[in-house]
Amino acid sequence: MAYWHEVAQGETVSSIAAQNGFRNYRTVYEHAQNSALRSQRPNPDIVFPGDRLYVPDLAAKTFPASTGQRHRFVVSSMRKVLRLVLQDSTGTPFRNTPYELQLASGTVSGTTDDRGLLEQAITIEARRAILKVKKYEWKLNIGDLNPVADTRDEGVSGIQMRLRNLGFDPGPIDGIVGARTTAAIRAFQRKHPPLDVDGVCGAETTARLLKEHGS
Repeated sequence: MAYWHEVAQGETVSSIAAQNGFRNYRTVYEHAQNSALRSQRPNPDIVFPGDRLYVPDLAAKTFPASTGQRHRFVVSSMRKVLRLVLQDSTGTPFRNTPYELQLASGTVSGTTDDRGLLEQAITIEARRAILKVKKYEWKLNIGDLNPVADTRDEGVSGIQMRLRNLGFDPGPIDGIVGARTTAAIRAFQRKHPPLDVDGVCGAETTARLLKEHGS
């Protein structure tokens, strides 16, 4: 049955589509009823809690098969790709470095490339993970990244999340510009001249933050 879904923290269009049986998120995202959402959220992996997504009816598929015989149908699990650039506290990339990723579905391992890029296929349902590289360990909240525009908190939680991911401590991800968030913005601005070091995440600082973060 078709319905309107209210996005919760940590959900993405692809995860919502998968939960409703769709093997391609575009069937949902590109539906005519979601034109306003597409305009507001051009990246289907970055939506905001409270956004409304129209989930259409799921069309049943049929396959021809002879009666009186046994048939085997194989359905592959849906996957997405986790992409991260890994750096140490000095900003030096972890080039060609082994990593271990612990997921609810099991542990996978691999090696970053010469830019420090990790690309790992994971299940569409994956929400939490622990990433281990050398002596470092990070807890990952997959799908939690919030937008920095057209949100009830004026993009503050999205700014805080990106600052934290880049190594600047904004304090709690609470959508409030407190002293720690202001200090983190100033630290980011000092590292990226010629930004004004005023502790305000205006248009130029936000644009640079998105560039450094990658989205």
